[in-house]
Amino acid sequence: MTPLQYELSHLRALEAESIHIFREVAAEFERPVLLFSGGKDSIVLLRLAEKAFRPARFPFPIMHVDTGHNFPEVVQFRDELIGELGERLIVAHVQDSIDNGRVVEEKGPRASRNRLQTTTLLDAIAEHGFDAAFGGARRDEERARAKERVFSFRDEFGQWDPKRQRPELWSLYNGKIRKGEHVRVFPISNWTELDVWQYISEERLAVPSIYFSHPRQVFRRDGMLYAHSEFVQLIEGEEPFEESVRYRTVGDMTCTGAVASRAATLEAVVAEIAATRITERGETRADDRVTEAAMEDRKREGYF
Repeated sequence: MTPLQYELSHLRALEAESIHIFREVAAEFERPVLLFSGGKDSIVLLRLAEKAFRPARFPFPIMHVDTGHNFPEVVQFRDELIGELGERLIVAHVQDSIDNGRVVEEKGPRASRNRLQTTTLLDAIAEHGFDAAFGGARRDEERARAKERVFSFRDEFGQWDPKRQRPELWSLYNGKIRKGEHVRVFPISNWTELDVWQYISEERLAVPSIYFSHPRQVFRRDGMLYAHSEFVQLIEGEEPFEESVRYRTVGDMTCTGAVASRAATLEAVVAEIAATRITERGETRADDRVTEAAMEDRKREGYF
């Protein structure tokens, strides 16, 4: 007779930790919100939220900060998925921040709206009175994110100070904040990119089509492949060409690079990620290459 096994698998242990974090936030905070980009990490967050709260509705809305330069496949996927879930979606538009004079749009071939999202996000948090915001950041993505705790405290200006983070011994989370402050919460902080893809594969979760290999018109800049689109101005000498690519991360089209790939199935993507030695942001995000501390600088200002 085979003995009963009581030990959770690696993925199920991570899942249990994340569900605990979701329920802890629901118990400690009055007005949480789940930040959703349409990418793989936030898709996993939605499944974890389902496991934490179904059959009830989520005790928080879902919010997307839309730069206006997002991949159309991702925006369509967002609307379809949230519609299937039957949850409330809030869309905060960077274009509104530009029109209202809150931010100034960059010009030139390297212009991007990515950094402008910070103001749009902070304005939306203040407008709706959110005191906690779930995000899909993971410690393995980038050095600045490795400094963050699961509960990442932000002051009344939305700013982050790595020296003011609270200890989280024995997975105990202190959610006490003062008026005007809020907390960014990262339920999958301890996951890796490979964990995320293996979980998506096990759960058979749908993801945007751009995560799989597909032919696309791209151009090469600074060693990365960018989508040729109306939002990007080519530099002299840059020529679009067709390549079989896929994306490891979802973001603004102006600063998110693709990778040459033939991985067209979940299984092939998992195998490809297991073999890579370069982080997704290191390989595909131009906004992290501005300076060595680019991500930390943005996070101090209130970025995701």
